[in-house]
Parts: sequence; C-alpha cells; structure tokens
Amino acid sequence: MGYLRNSFKVVIVTGVPGVGKTTVLSHLSKIASSRDMKMIIVNFGDFMTETAMGEGIIKSRDELRRLPLRKQLELQSLAAYRIIEYASRELGNEGILVIDTHAIVKTPAGYLPGLPGYVLDKLKPDTIVVIEAEPEIIVERQARDKGRYRADFGGIEGVRSLLSYARTAAIASSISYASTVLIVYNREGEPEAAALEILKALEAL
Repeated sequence: MGYLRNSFKVVIVTGVPGVGKTTVLSHLSKIASSRDMKMIIVNFGDFMTETAMGEGIIKSRDELRRLPLRKQLELQSLAAYRIIEYASRELGNEGILVIDTHAIVKTPAGYLPGLPGYVLDKLKPDTIVVIEAEPEIIVERQARDKGRYRADFGGIEGVRSLLSYARTAAIASSISYASTVLIVYNREGEPEAAALEILKALEAL
C-alpha cells in the first residue's frame, strides 16, 4: 500500500478563488488543535510563489497564472515535491497533511488542471474536498478581497462555469489514487459548519 499512499494522511482542499477556503481551513485548524489532532495545513500556491519569486520571475502571487504554461507545470511539480518533503519532516509517519489548492486554474492559455498526474504521484491524496458556494456570493467575496487581483474571472457566469469545471476536475483527479471526493457547501457566515463537515470525513479515513 505504501506506493499508493504516504505514511501520513493527505487531504487536498480545493475551491475556486473567493469560495472561502482560507476561512474554512482556519476554522478546521482551530478545531483540530482543540482536539489535539496532529495536522498541518499548507497552501500549494505559496510553495509555487516562493519558488517563482526566488527566481525573480514574478512579484506577486496573482502573476503565477499568467506565466508561460510550461513554467507553471515546472513550478507545480516542484511545489508538490517540497510539500511532501516538508510534511515528512513535520508529521513523520502519522498525522494529517491538508493542502489548500485549486482543482482548475484559469490561465491565458486555457484552463490548467491543478492536480495533474505528476502532482498526484507525489501527493497521493486520501481524499479531495471541493468547497463550493453560490456564484453571487463568491463574486461578492472576491470584490471584498482587495489584496488579490481577480477581475479576470468573468463575473457571475464566469465563476459559475469555473465551479462546474473545478468539480469535474476534482473528480477526474480522484481516479488515479482512488481518492474519495467530498463536496462541502460554504454558506455565508457558516464556515465553521463547513470545517466540521470536513473534519467528520477526515475521521473516517
């Protein structure tokens, strides 16, 4: 079974920009801590950004999705490798690694899978969580987030399409490692409820 899974459990949490992943995962971290669960939460994009900024090819995270496609693929592969290295040091042979990322990324060259085979071969996820919300709510959240540039997502209809593509991409990604897929609805003002739903699934792994 070792070749199909890491020694620690791996949970990939996906969702389109503005769906509220960061807030939900913040609640998940607090709940896990209160229950003495051994868990670390990392952001896939942070690992990609750190590498790209170290190479001097971007100045902000939002520039990642506008890089040449082949460079994005290289950064994806490096990020997956470094995340597992980091988790191995922090968790050893037990615990839960939660990875905050996107199942699909809108780029100038088209839609890029966030979880292609070469990334999954390193991460070996036990489950993939897809966080969703109403498109109208997501657009409102995007507008409130002044620290990120998200004007290129195409408004409500663009977000609606991205939600559909993201769910399909997550399900397709689950096939290689027989990962379960959990759809979690992040209702406005109820991120803790979404976090508890994820935690319930983690306890069943």
